[in-house]
Amino acid sequence: MDDLIYRSATDVLAAFRTKQLSPVEYLDELIDRIELLEPTINAVAERRYEEARAEAQSATERYARRRGTVLALDGLPVAVKEEHPMVGRSWVQGSLVLADEVATIDHPIVERIQAAGAVVHIRTTTPEFCCAGFCHSRLWGITRNPWNTDYSPGGSSGGSGAALAAGYAPLATGSDIGGSIRVPASLSGVVGFKPPWARVPALPPYNLDQFCHDGPIARTVDDCALIEDAIAGRHWRDVASLPNPPVLVGAFGDCRGVRVAVCPTLGDWPLDPAVASNTQSVADALATAGCIVEHVTLPWTMHEIWAAAQSHFRAIMGAGIAQVEQAHGDLLSDYTRAFAETMTEPGLGFYEGLELEGRLWEPLGRLFERFDVLLCPTMATDGFLAGESYLAGGMDVGTGHVHHHILGAMTLPFNLFSRCPVLSVPSGRAANGVPTGVQVVAKPYDDLIAFTVARAVEAAGAGFTHADWRPPLS
Repeated sequence: MDDLIYRSATDVLAAFRTKQLSPVEYLDELIDRIELLEPTINAVAERRYEEARAEAQSATERYARRRGTVLALDGLPVAVKEEHPMVGRSWVQGSLVLADEVATIDHPIVERIQAAGAVVHIRTTTPEFCCAGFCHSRLWGITRNPWNTDYSPGGSSGGSGAALAAGYAPLATGSDIGGSIRVPASLSGVVGFKPPWARVPALPPYNLDQFCHDGPIARTVDDCALIEDAIAGRHWRDVASLPNPPVLVGAFGDCRGVRVAVCPTLGDWPLDPAVASNTQSVADALATAGCIVEHVTLPWTMHEIWAAAQSHFRAIMGAGIAQVEQAHGDLLSDYTRAFAETMTEPGLGFYEGLELEGRLWEPLGRLFERFDVLLCPTMATDGFLAGESYLAGGMDVGTGHVHHHILGAMTLPFNLFSRCPVLSVPSGRAANGVPTGVQVVAKPYDDLIAFTVARAVEAAGAGFTHADWRPPLS
């Protein structure tokens, strides 16, 4: 069964088209897998099996009678982050405050994957209101990492990352306002894409927040491109959404001659030794593949990145959560209350934060005059403990310390610089068995070069394209 549940989405679609496998047969294998492992992993917020089987049956019938062109995702199961609303389904966002909430609209991502023929069979867990880099809540409990169940798969799209790693689905959706696609992609050993801002349409008010990105998570770079092509482009609900997205499937190829700047610490981030070692291994592999690789430094500090990010969060996401905390504080998880409290701490005003963002961008902008992509770790740490809220002053990382758990990730700078496409791709594993990852950061809106280099990273030896890359649960 492992061979089937870990087949790539691209291969599964090919098997559907040649009638070697039917969408119904494949869905039933995934459902069996979910029911076998879910008591341990706890990545599923909602099951949608009855509707999914009917949709898979319809897809099976379409394949039986169709010749030639088929829908891009026809009959392919996709795990959808519960934050993405579906008409008539729960939309509780991991919170007891919204325990009875039912969605009245579809998120553009949901609309588009269904229009492409995808079958939504499960919806996946998040931390409450997606405001943490781990994945547990009072409503849903603790979601665990299939690679080491003592650890979290990361957040906020943690259920999606865990579902992919555990073999529940070949594709999933996520969202990212501070790393929430890339963190679980790295810790779950899969591939996550933070598209440039407005590439993938979103819903008000967060469609207007340049830190916020909806996007795909998959087990391979090719599969990530497959779902990104299906969801990108202008949508009537999102005034900011961009037209004419690049077509990714089949468009990226040889990385020879691509100029890669390697910056392991992004200034002054401490690193777990395995993260540092695995990042260097990826850099060496890219050089062997023909990239022009050079180590560089950036004059950033975590303090400045944090200050700029906090000024932004206070104005938008933090303001919204603070309102909920004032009205329903007793129902919230401890880390949600802590998040709201940080919004009252003194710091830069919104305008001052924008000024700082501009100063921080300048050295990266200059770097992109010489290089095509920046390569750096996704996570500084080797993982977040499952169920731990990290409220007692941050966490140790390598031989250093970060004052807030989210700085255990190295993702925040690229929410500040939101027009840069970023892929997180596996780089190896840490001593505790939890995967590590690297970020491939490209120039603003140059999605294609990011995917080209990410595919070369994937070929280096880590990730689900390699037969030995399987969590011990399998």
